[in-house]
Amino acid sequence: MSRYLLRRLAIVIPSLLGISIVLFTVLALAPGDPFEELATNPNIPQEVRAGLREKFGLDDPIALRYLRWFMAMVHGDWGFSFVSRVDVDVLIRQRLSTTLFVVGSSQILALLVALPVGVFAATRPYSIFDQIANTLAFIGFSLPTFFTGILFILLFSIYLDWLPFVYRADISATGWHWYWAHIKQALMPVAVLGLFQGASWTRYVRSAALDVIRLDYVTTARAKGLAEGTVVVKHVVRNALIPVVTLVALQMPAVFGGAIVTEQIFRIPGIGSLLITSILANDTPVIMAVTFVFACLVILFNLLADILYGWLDPRIAYR
Repeated sequence: MSRYLLRRLAIVIPSLLGISIVLFTVLALAPGDPFEELATNPNIPQEVRAGLREKFGLDDPIALRYLRWFMAMVHGDWGFSFVSRVDVDVLIRQRLSTTLFVVGSSQILALLVALPVGVFAATRPYSIFDQIANTLAFIGFSLPTFFTGILFILLFSIYLDWLPFVYRADISATGWHWYWAHIKQALMPVAVLGLFQGASWTRYVRSAALDVIRLDYVTTARAKGLAEGTVVVKHVVRNALIPVVTLVALQMPAVFGGAIVTEQIFRIPGIGSLLITSILANDTPVIMAVTFVFACLVILFNLLADILYGWLDPRIAYR
């Protein structure tokens, strides 16, 4: 196991290096400049603008700028935000926990919806429950998150006045009131992301469970007199989860992309909203850092998926 992890980490390092080169080159060649506002401000002398560009090396060759950025990253310096006037690592630490909480909670909700509904529908194919579940699943992943987010705001915040539609990080309450306030404001964004993913995963869980149910070893387990619940949980669900784990790992980029839209709708102070704000302001150090963090999270989830394969299927060896 440890040798497998070391070998995978040896593959991850050049992957992240290649991703960082591509991201940095694309951002360097993209139109726009972090000092674009200074260039159009007549109150700032030309020598001041030139001095700032020379200080941050914006006129240097791309290869030299990348090497400077890479060496700074190795030493823990993520750069400086030209807009917020704050170190980039401070901005990300302030917002990353919020994004991970919302995304993580939504994925847990998606699994809690998809697994029981998909498996139950597979054990009763073409029944009324199966048809209803398939219809709701089609509706769920056909509606984009920005549309369902607006519907949730109209229903639960404006008409019913049950939940706040603006996510606040600076809640002044203490004790249980603080936890309850955070839960209330997280319910809608978590539900929007979780139900969208859960609807998509329900179809895959149903399909995978149907394939496993028809296999010979499941028939043998039933012939031995095992209870139906035991057969489903121990022999069907565990093997049906293998393709689902692959799907979850591959859909992580889409999950974080959907989280960016959801954060904008509910004004969540996460790294998704930070990325949008930085793109609009041409704050390239923040854009580079946030996109690189997203790439690291995607690679991490794929590594966790590979580890889960061996736990779900004993035939898979960590070599």
